[in-house]
Order: sequence, then structure tokens, then C-alpha cells
Amino acid sequence: QVQLVESGGGLVQPGSSLRLSCAASGDSLYYYAIAWFRQAPGKEREGVACLTNKGLHTYYSDSVKGRFTISRDSGENTVYLRMDNLKPEDTAVYSCSATQYPIDTMTCLQAYNYDYWGQGTQVTVSA
Repeated sequence: QVQLVESGGGLVQPGSSLRLSCAASGDSLYYYAIAWFRQAPGKEREGVACLTNKGLHTYYSDSVKGRFTISRDSGENTVYLRMDNLKPEDTAVYSCSATQYPIDTMTCLQAYNYDYWGQGTQVTVSA
């Protein structure tokens, strides 16, 4: 069983960048599919980026494509979400999630696929 802990959130101005980290313990992330989700107050949870099992493919929601990058450092057993050109509408609690089950890019942004979740980190984009 894997445990996930996010970090790196904060308050930034529009146009800024942040890098979120999702540190895993208890198991290697190599065989897991990993995704980042976000939820803003009053809104549904939204999948924004995912990395399929063994890191074979990445996929992004239209709302973040070209601005966010998901990556993995196998040596540190950590997954990152690099967020560039942040906008006020990116304000949300960001959570990482993982599953050992095979996932493809067609469904990797669906929350029901994931078994393990971190506690989340707040990102606020405001002038």
C-alpha cells in the first residue's frame, strides 16, 4: 500500500509558476498510474494531469494543456506537477492519486480509477 503526501502549494500572482510534489512511501511508484486532481470551492473535482503506469504516457485536461507538466523522479519516488503561467481560475486544492491497475489515457483523469490519495495542498492565484 502506498502513502502519498503533497507539498509545494502557496499564494502566487497570475503568470507565476509553482511546482507541486507528491512524495510516495510504502511502495515504488513505477508500476502505478499517477494523477493530479484539483477542487475549487463549490466546484466538482477535476483531473488535470496524469502519468500512466510505468510512465509510458502523459495526458492533460484542456484547461491546463501547455501550461502544466507532470513528471516523475524514480530515484526520489516522487511525482511533480510543474504549473506555469498560473491563472486565478487555477486556484484550488490540488491532490495526487495513484493506482496499480492499468489505466490508459482515455480514462486516466477519472477519479474513480484511483485507490490512493494524498491530503492535498492549496494553490491560490491572486493579484
